[in-house]
Amino acid sequence: MHGSVPLLHDYLIRSARCKGTKVAVVCEGHRVTYDQLEAWSNAVAHHLVEAGVERGDRVMIFADNTVEAVVSFWAALKANGVVCLINPLTKPEKLSYLLNDCQPAALITQARLYATFREPARSCLSLRRVIIAGAIDDADLKALPHAVPWSTAAATEHTAAPARGCIDIDLAAIVYTSGSTGEPKGVMLTHRNMMTACTSVASYLAVRDDDVILNALPLAFDYGLYQMIMSVRAGARLVLERSFAFPAAVLQRIANERVTGFPGVPTMFSTLLQLDSLKSYDLSSIRYVTSTGAALPVQHLLQLRNAFAGARIYSMYGLTECKRCSYLPPEDLDRKPSSVGIAIPNTEMWIVDERGRRVGPGVAGQLVIRGATVMKGYWRKPEATAKKLKPGPVPGEQVLYTGDYCQMDAEGYLYFISRSDEVIKSRGEKVAPKEVESALLDIPGVLEAAVIGVPDELLGHAVKAFVVLDQGQSIDEQKIQRECQKRLESWMVPKHIVIVPELARTETGKINKRELITG
Repeated sequence: MHGSVPLLHDYLIRSARCKGTKVAVVCEGHRVTYDQLEAWSNAVAHHLVEAGVERGDRVMIFADNTVEAVVSFWAALKANGVVCLINPLTKPEKLSYLLNDCQPAALITQARLYATFREPARSCLSLRRVIIAGAIDDADLKALPHAVPWSTAAATEHTAAPARGCIDIDLAAIVYTSGSTGEPKGVMLTHRNMMTACTSVASYLAVRDDDVILNALPLAFDYGLYQMIMSVRAGARLVLERSFAFPAAVLQRIANERVTGFPGVPTMFSTLLQLDSLKSYDLSSIRYVTSTGAALPVQHLLQLRNAFAGARIYSMYGLTECKRCSYLPPEDLDRKPSSVGIAIPNTEMWIVDERGRRVGPGVAGQLVIRGATVMKGYWRKPEATAKKLKPGPVPGEQVLYTGDYCQMDAEGYLYFISRSDEVIKSRGEKVAPKEVESALLDIPGVLEAAVIGVPDELLGHAVKAFVVLDQGQSIDEQKIQRECQKRLESWMVPKHIVIVPELARTETGKINKRELITG
């Protein structure tokens, strides 16, 4: 590091130096060592620089959980770029929006997603390089400007990363999150933000170099991304899964790889706990289980502890804007099962009323977070940033107003009540009602639509839509659902659709969602 300030990718450089021949990533039958991860990421980083990627340029990764996605993350940082990971389930229209908002210099993706990214990539003028992993024919490759296969990008041999051009207050990543407006917002995170968050979470989980962390969460979801970063930081082994679509296969992998760390979201755990075969798998290697993304029902927490008898169970809570707010120490699980715990190390939190004044124990209000994990702001959205980042108790500083309603008890333990901006958490993913409503209104014959979240044992919350049809139209719920499946990512498609003659409204004419929820 030549005396320079540590950056996020120094985690990989250091682990490769100390544990070069150790397996870093297990994915789809591949076992990749730290030496290989370091060499490949150096090669791709140099390729990006040669293609014109400069300090602060965005590098978008639109891919499944693959070895190439992991390599690309570190390569983008080594090229002094800003990484932006996008969920592979994203539809073309939304991908176009993200490309136009992010203005990346490079897109790294995979042939399997060609139909989705082809037009958005062709019309994105900022792109100077498109790298495509997987088998792709020459005609498809030639149809895209600046496109090369992965083999070309990974072919250059370099013993070191490109020259460093960043310091730790530079952006390392932009993570897109759905807000209540339905327009995704890019959360800007610096190297310092991400290293602080990684160090803090890894410290209370006590992540070690002999850990084997299973990650079936998308790398585009910050919870999934940090599993990979924490693993590399510790010199541990990451077992990367495409998804949790085949839980039995994941359980078998846990047994085979002797997995020690198992992060998940409530949907995953609900699915697991319903499996009759759960007891037949050897899960004795698991040392800790973590859950975030939505509140885990108390009975599930207790069932998880029975299923993973030797493991410490961590219930956690956070938001992309600061990564993690709190965690419940496992020893407090019996005492405070419905709490999301105490502030993570090196972070402070408190509750304020509508006027911004601190409130005492047991009083509900908005949660405020102070610490080095707090985002830099929303990418190209100063007004949205100003609503979240406000002056703190120390002159000159800014703290994060989360927009989440919570309360604390007399011991400082946090209890989550609701997201004030109506965002629905379903399957651990954020669903913006406005985005679903827009898709519904796009369906011929639909006059009005309102979307809410309703409690669901499996999903955490399920998306429920109330639809008013145009006069004379006779579309049924199944047809509406099929139309939604064409327009939306799977987790956004309403589980419940109710056709109603009219929607309840407030005195000012706005749709009264409170009445829909209680009605």
